[in-house]
Amino acid sequence: MADNLFDAFEPVSSKQWKQQIQYELKGADYNENLVWESLEGIKVRPFYHNDESEIKYTLKGNNTPFSILQNIYVHDVALSNKRAIDTLNRGAESIRFTIENEGVILADLMQNLPLENTTYFFYLPFLSIDFVNQINEFAAKNNANCYIQIDPIGQLTKDGNWFGNLEKDFEKLNAISNKTSVPFITIQSGIYQNAGANMVQQLAYTLAHINEYFNRIKNSNQPITIEVSVGTNYFFEIAKLRALRLLFNTLAAEYNHTFDCHIIVTPTKRNKTLYDYNVNMLRTTTECMSAVLGGANSISNLPYDALYHKDNEFGDRIARNQLLILKHESYFDKVHNPADGTYYIEVLTEQLAQKGLLLFKEIEENGGFISQLIEGNIQKKISESAAKEQELFDSGKEVLLGTNKYPNKNDKMKHDLELFPFVKQNPRKTLIIPIIEKRLSEKLEQERLAQEA
Repeated sequence: MADNLFDAFEPVSSKQWKQQIQYELKGADYNENLVWESLEGIKVRPFYHNDESEIKYTLKGNNTPFSILQNIYVHDVALSNKRAIDTLNRGAESIRFTIENEGVILADLMQNLPLENTTYFFYLPFLSIDFVNQINEFAAKNNANCYIQIDPIGQLTKDGNWFGNLEKDFEKLNAISNKTSVPFITIQSGIYQNAGANMVQQLAYTLAHINEYFNRIKNSNQPITIEVSVGTNYFFEIAKLRALRLLFNTLAAEYNHTFDCHIIVTPTKRNKTLYDYNVNMLRTTTECMSAVLGGANSISNLPYDALYHKDNEFGDRIARNQLLILKHESYFDKVHNPADGTYYIEVLTEQLAQKGLLLFKEIEENGGFISQLIEGNIQKKISESAAKEQELFDSGKEVLLGTNKYPNKNDKMKHDLELFPFVKQNPRKTLIIPIIEKRLSEKLEQERLAQEA
């Protein structure tokens, strides 16, 4: 009987579904009531059917379980080493050290850390051939799995200036590429999302960012790390990550680049709030779910209190436990490429990839990413996109619960601020206008803080 169960049900075509929907609408307009348009200009239908889905791409997805990544800022080497050991014992699977200066002695930082099955990322907010050589020698000597994260273009977008200048920075990168076997090229694309770029822009700018390295580094055939931020538009974010991998592999093939990218995902700060901060945990949970289903290689969760508290054990533990629950209790790591065959996500992936590729080509036709940054065109487009989203938030059409919807008037935060949670003004001379990350709720929160007794 089980073999014949589905024989009793006739297949239903998309045409039949539409006819039934139209009947249920009782004369109301189908497109006006059930089709909505995203900020990316993608029209989302109420249902997707296999007789309307012609997927024209093949996605090489991430076939290994995602890794739980812990960020550690190295202020004190001994304390950072101790924290890394403790974090790994509590469930983290990889560590990213942000090293502030090249005076750090790597052997001390890595003392007693497990090397066989753990990946270590070293994010360097400076450009030093000698320090990169130190990491390379350590990795070779200890057979350690390491990634160096250097991104002069990311430095330019965030700071407005290169480490040195364009020529010197790429001269050093080419010297590094000739000396080191440890992957070192990183794309910090999270800044585009956090500054308000829509998803098509995020994809195009990330691709153009990568293309500058392909063009300017002679030996670029090595694993490339891409850092991405994701928001709470659940299915769109899954599709965005899939589209990113698809676009990367399409571009890489043109350069005979043989490695897949390593995608590190972190929840966005753009929709995180100061008031009713526990809701941030709900936001980061769905964002991490999107990251897993979208094919992230590593996920670094954002603590619920990251906006206003310094790094602390409790916030880190909660953030890490969210990922541990997804992995070991919700079994999110058991299926490879789970979004395959999901018509809605497949169509979104293809549409985002197509629109992203068109915008990327437009950037290249106008001189490339660095040229467009210097001219201010990238910054202008991000500002326009951010303004549209800000208007939706200010009008209440984009909702952040506990902030612009159902706020708790008794919630006080003035005396809990260990960090300044708003955009910092630092007027100075820069080569380009830096891309500024800004949260949607900043103006509203500043008004509430000013009214607190």
